[in-house]
Amino acid sequence: MAQGTGAQRPRWVLGLAALAAAVLVAAGVLVVTRLVGDDGSRRTGPTAATPTASATPRADPTPSPTAPPGAGITGPLNLLLVGVDTRVSVPGWEPHGDAVLVVHVPKGLDRAYLFSLPRDLLVDIPAFPKAGYGGGKTKLTHAMSYGSRVPGKPKEPSTAQGFELLRSTVSGYTGLRIDAGAVLTFNGFDKLVDTLGGVDLYVDQRVVSLHRRPDGRHREPAPGGGGYVGPQMVYEKGERHLTGWQALDYARQRYITGGDYARQRHQQQLVKALVTKILDEDLARQPERVQQVVDALGDTLVYAGGPRIVDVAYALGGLSPDRFVLVGLPGEGVGQGSAYRGEQLEPTGRKFLTELRAGRADAYLAAHPELRVKG
Repeated sequence: MAQGTGAQRPRWVLGLAALAAAVLVAAGVLVVTRLVGDDGSRRTGPTAATPTASATPRADPTPSPTAPPGAGITGPLNLLLVGVDTRVSVPGWEPHGDAVLVVHVPKGLDRAYLFSLPRDLLVDIPAFPKAGYGGGKTKLTHAMSYGSRVPGKPKEPSTAQGFELLRSTVSGYTGLRIDAGAVLTFNGFDKLVDTLGGVDLYVDQRVVSLHRRPDGRHREPAPGGGGYVGPQMVYEKGERHLTGWQALDYARQRYITGGDYARQRHQQQLVKALVTKILDEDLARQPERVQQVVDALGDTLVYAGGPRIVDVAYALGGLSPDRFVLVGLPGEGVGQGSAYRGEQLEPTGRKFLTELRAGRADAYLAAHPELRVKG
């Protein structure tokens, strides 16, 4: 079958949904569907001119076999997915890495592991001359903001440049080479969920919102800057259908039982629910829906380098949601005296990273089933 035909597009979306093992890439699924279509139309080449009566017929040469996109990607493959603070809409506001997720696809590309790193994880952030940053040990979330600073342009931070430093920091901490990544604002996530018609999710604990009222409006800041006031949205335990603002609000809550580690778990569960919905609805066969999502996201999604995303999509074409393993890495607070400095992973979490690099993740998870997050 010739490449670039419409019949192949469902497989592209499967690959893209595999790449979407996190919220950010779920958005990329839909954006790239359009890009793949564009590539396909370009591969067919221009329409040949109609031959004239005087034209001399000649035999077309036999085309040389062409390797399919992604043929050179064999794994392991590591993708860094970042959700940034919504206040990037404020002029001059430096983006913070509020959600940091890593997708590891082993050699063979037949399964994937998704895990989160705490935003307050204490890490060594390397020097980054491009932003005038000298390096230091601090919270992971700051790598994005420190790296985003553009000398001479204090009001024009660069999210793509911030991702560079975050990428180096995550690679140094995990020991994984980061091959590609994506950045999505939380506003973009909100739009993605709404354009998909909401998402069905099992809420595994009662969550009271710090930020939203039951009707979706933002709660008012309390006098003197001491939090918020007014009625609160509550997400009760059980099967729920969430709209865009509800899904975003639910995934942001960390002042709950389990703190930021519970929030990481909820974000992973939400990601898997979105990926499953995209696959179940066979979105590739509904080009008008794909275009709606692309238009809704606008520039809220940034694909951050590495192999061409089309090649990654093809390479991951065999993955499905039941091959995504959600992993929760336990951690604990780090202090100096009575002062809180950040978080560190517990030994079982750090050991998982070692075993992942060595290709022994399945055996390690079998020995430590508590690390598996139920989808």
